[in-house]
Amino acid sequence: MSAGIDIAELAGHVKDSTSFHYPSGIHVDIPEFLTNIGITKYVVLEFVVAAVMCAVFIPMAVKIKGGKPVKGRFWNLIEVFLVYLKDQVIIPSIGKKHAAPYVPYLWTLFFFVLLCNLIGMVPWSGTPTSALSVTAVLALSTFGVVLVTGMRRHGVKGYWLGLVPHMDLHPALGCILKPLLFGIEVLALFIKHGVLAIRLMANMFAGHVALAVIMMFIVMSADVIYIWFVVTIGSVLLSVVLSALELFIALLQAYIFTLLSALFIGMSVHQH
Repeated sequence: MSAGIDIAELAGHVKDSTSFHYPSGIHVDIPEFLTNIGITKYVVLEFVVAAVMCAVFIPMAVKIKGGKPVKGRFWNLIEVFLVYLKDQVIIPSIGKKHAAPYVPYLWTLFFFVLLCNLIGMVPWSGTPTSALSVTAVLALSTFGVVLVTGMRRHGVKGYWLGLVPHMDLHPALGCILKPLLFGIEVLALFIKHGVLAIRLMANMFAGHVALAVIMMFIVMSADVIYIWFVVTIGSVLLSVVLSALELFIALLQAYIFTLLSALFIGMSVHQH
């Protein structure tokens, strides 16, 4: 087996496809009628993530709605995340008066991104958030919330004109600067949501590629047994360390994505 083939196989972990690949050459293909409507490996994994979220949060919501206390370490851990996000991220970013309608969306966004990041740590699965198509849709959803929020609160005309800060300028100078600033602000609005998608994808993609490259060293040194033994031990130990780091990065990136989304919504609610 050539090194090029090995690289391709390892890189497949961060590449979407229409099948799941397992050891010993086992491939589980997604039925053609599903792939014809755009169902890929990452879409299947996203459905799995959505199912896990429903299995966790629907029973929890039913208990809380019925007035029953949340008991158990797992449920208390989930509650800690929810309360922290609401009190330390969402309310400070949007404001206590306006934050309530956005709490469910941002909670859902955080846990969806987190689980999509973590499912990539499961062997022979994949990381949906390492694909730009996935992160772009997530960023687009925040972009939609930002636009709808701003135009509902300030009116369509008021929101778009409000992108330009109030300035006391001479009319002649204002005719030049204000359209220029308006164009810059509109462009920045699109750019910052585009960056929101790219930074999540880049971080998740880079981490898994790094793990793939480290493990590839084992195959590349297979021809010399004493070198292979040393390289294997070193690669496995380093992979364990990087895997632990990946767990932290998965949580961190979900937090950052949610924080930035909350900040963008807050900027839409409270304009210049």
